[in-house]
Amino acid sequence: MTAPRFTSLTARAVVLDAADVDTDQIIPARFLKTTTKDDLAGALFADWRGRPGFPLDDPGNAGAQVLIAGPNFGCGSSREHAAWALTAWGFRAVIAPGFADIFRGNALGQGLVPAAIPVDDHARLMAAVGRDPALPVTVDLDAQEVRWMCGGGAADGVCRAAFTVDPFARRCLLDGVDELGFLLGMDRAIAAHEADADEARHPSGGAR
Repeated sequence: MTAPRFTSLTARAVVLDAADVDTDQIIPARFLKTTTKDDLAGALFADWRGRPGFPLDDPGNAGAQVLIAGPNFGCGSSREHAAWALTAWGFRAVIAPGFADIFRGNALGQGLVPAAIPVDDHARLMAAVGRDPALPVTVDLDAQEVRWMCGGGAADGVCRAAFTVDPFARRCLLDGVDELGFLLGMDRAIAAHEADADEARHPSGGAR
């Protein structure tokens, strides 16, 4: 089956400078009655909306596809709705020093790339976007690298931060398939393997 494909994305980013953001903050429990993704964008960080300076309330951040968050993003309960709400808002990737394991799995299942980069690189990226909110940020899943222009911070003016993604999930995202789609794509290889196994058990001309 098809799924959102992700190879490399270059987009504006929103900085959410907060650590240990849990799934109840990402989407409060009262919005969990739905079993669909419809209208979940409006529920994203619902209890934080209206706070002075909250970045998602800034019209200038509309259309941003990368969220830069603090460490241990997505901790708390295992609700998949947190990943649903982030993708419904338009995010395709979240960059942080680390993620809760269950959130990471839920995000990958929704085509949302959780890019965990080293703390020092994360601080440099947050500072760069703080200086220039329109700064394009690249999340390259193929190379497993985050890139942004940082002037004199690198020989070619480009800062780079490495991240890793589970190899199977990465392959599915690069190919634009879910787990079932991956298996269906192996149909010929599976059939050939079964034919070889059957031949090994019952050589041609042998009794069956």
